[in-house]
Amino acid sequence: MNPSFYLSKLRNSEPLSFRQQVLLIVFLSVPSIMAQLSSIIMSYIDASMVGHLGAAEAASIGLVASSTWLFLGFTFAAAMGFTVQAAQLIGANKEKEARNLLKIALASTMFFSLVLMAAGISVSFFLPGWLGGSEEIFRDSWAYFFIFCLSIPVIQLNDLCAEMLQCSGEMKFPSMMQILMAVLNIILNYILIFVMKMGVVGAALSTLVSRTVVTALLFAFLFFKSPVLSVRKNERMVFDWNVVKNALKIGLPVAFEQVIMSGGQIAYTRIVSPLGNIPLAANSFGITVESLCYMPAAGIGAAASTLCGQSFGAGRLDLTYRFGWLTAALGMALMVVTGGLMFVFAPEMIGLLTPDAEIRALGSKILRIESFCEPFYGASLVINGALRGTGDTLVPSIFKFASVWFVRIPLALVLAGRYGLEGIWFAMSFELCVRGILFLFRLWSSSRKSR
Repeated sequence: MNPSFYLSKLRNSEPLSFRQQVLLIVFLSVPSIMAQLSSIIMSYIDASMVGHLGAAEAASIGLVASSTWLFLGFTFAAAMGFTVQAAQLIGANKEKEARNLLKIALASTMFFSLVLMAAGISVSFFLPGWLGGSEEIFRDSWAYFFIFCLSIPVIQLNDLCAEMLQCSGEMKFPSMMQILMAVLNIILNYILIFVMKMGVVGAALSTLVSRTVVTALLFAFLFFKSPVLSVRKNERMVFDWNVVKNALKIGLPVAFEQVIMSGGQIAYTRIVSPLGNIPLAANSFGITVESLCYMPAAGIGAAASTLCGQSFGAGRLDLTYRFGWLTAALGMALMVVTGGLMFVFAPEMIGLLTPDAEIRALGSKILRIESFCEPFYGASLVINGALRGTGDTLVPSIFKFASVWFVRIPLALVLAGRYGLEGIWFAMSFELCVRGILFLFRLWSSSRKSR
């Protein structure tokens, strides 16, 4: 099957049978899932290799992980503000306007990423202390975050190129590049961490180098090979402030959402860190393992954003929300399976990351607690992608704010003193169930209004 053929039918208002809709979801989701898998494998390998250095080294990365997610969220939001518009323009068969938008997006996001990099570097030395890290892990935490900040412009360009290709319906090449990045990271990790004895710094540098190589290839493909978005010699950039304003309208709620989530993770880390290095390391490894479980839903969410965005741009609201429900159902079904596998194989999965018996025992317990919420978490991930395709970013951000700050954090504070890390993960699991229900309600209410 050629997804481009069915996407063309979608844009030209031709009918798509139920079978064709399902096949289109599957064929767009699989490359995205593979990309998610390779990205998660990269973080899994990072964690595993550093974990074999010791609990302190693992804790040093875990301490600043939530802060790196905050910056990653900002680069994602900046790219999203433009890619949603691009998907809708492509859906409306306005490809020339989409190419002009890409050029505006490149200039705008690169400027933003340089500002973000400067901000990150300025706080990098103080961050481990602010997060309550011990002196034992201060140096490695600071160095890891500093190197991460140097890579922010590369991350921004990577996000923009990959998301632009995906919104145009090109899922395979970004997926291949993510797999290449994982392979490069494995090789460089081994050389820098173990051969050159660079430890945590080596892990950070290997990620930076592998990401830079892949970003260069993504950029070249997008600007010179993409059938829809590649540069045309006779088309000059016409800067349009309305494009930037619309990007802010779409992207600011997403950025707010990332602040909410990452701020919540930082608060969450502050709750976990006083428990000691063993719980902090178990928490970090648990998050890494759990990311394997929600990988299918994240991949389907990317496909949902493309399909709903192009359907919305083509003016086909019925198809927009049909894709929303179909992708949500598929995501939840797959998360039932992956959640069950995580419950059964939790000891083996955490055991791949660390030889420490205490960390393995505690990590297994928290993963089993988390496994019960995975279908609802999957629903929120997929529906969030579908709603973003239509430009609906504000209400989902409010939902996340409410669930994190009024459910997860207060409940974690109450349970941490008596139940430790297990209580904190119960709070997270309960909050993810609440979030999933809220997103299902939003999809239902939005689809009802469109009738």
